[in-house]
Amino acid sequence: MFILCFVPHILFEAPCTGCQCCASGTDCITTNGVIECLDPCDTYTVLNDAWRSTENTDYSISHCDRYIAWSGWYRFYLGQTSAQIPEKCVAERRCGTYAPLWINGTHPVQLNEIVTRTVCYTWSGTCCLSTSNTIQIKLCYGYYVYKVQRPIGCDLAYCAGTVVIIFKKFRIILVKSP
Repeated sequence: MFILCFVPHILFEAPCTGCQCCASGTDCITTNGVIECLDPCDTYTVLNDAWRSTENTDYSISHCDRYIAWSGWYRFYLGQTSAQIPEKCVAERRCGTYAPLWINGTHPVQLNEIVTRTVCYTWSGTCCLSTSNTIQIKLCYGYYVYKVQRPIGCDLAYCAGTVVIIFKKFRIILVKSP
C-alpha cells in the first residue's frame, strides 16, 4: 500500500528589506551601522548653535552648512529652548551667514505628521532668490525634527527661531447611545 502525500507550494512575499517597509511616521535611520525603521522623534541629532538665531546679526564669521555631512534627523535648540526653522523670509546677513535658509511653507499641524518643504535663501534683496533644496519636517509632541539636506552652495546656513506649534483642531461629537 502506498500513501501519496501532496504538499502544496506556498508562495511567500519577499521579506521587507531596507527602507521600503517603514511604518507611517518612522524613517529608515542608520545607527551604529545598523539600518532600522525608527521614530525620528526619538532618534535625532541636536543642533544647538547660538549663531543660528534669527536675532543674530553678526556675520563677521560667515557659517556654511554645505560642508556638514548631514545624515538623519535634527532637532534645533537655542540655548535650553526648542527652536524651529522660520517659515517666513529672514533678512540677509542674519543667522551667522550672508544668505539665511528658511522654509517656504508651513510646519506640520498634526502630531506625527511628516511634510516636505522647499528651502529658500535670502540674497541680493530678494526673499527667495532661489530654492536650495527640500527637507522633511515631523511634528513631535512639543517640538519639530528636520531631515535637512546639504545646501546648494556656501554662505548658506539654516536659521533657527522661536517655536510656534499649532495643532490642527479636531471636532469631537458625542453620541448618546439608546
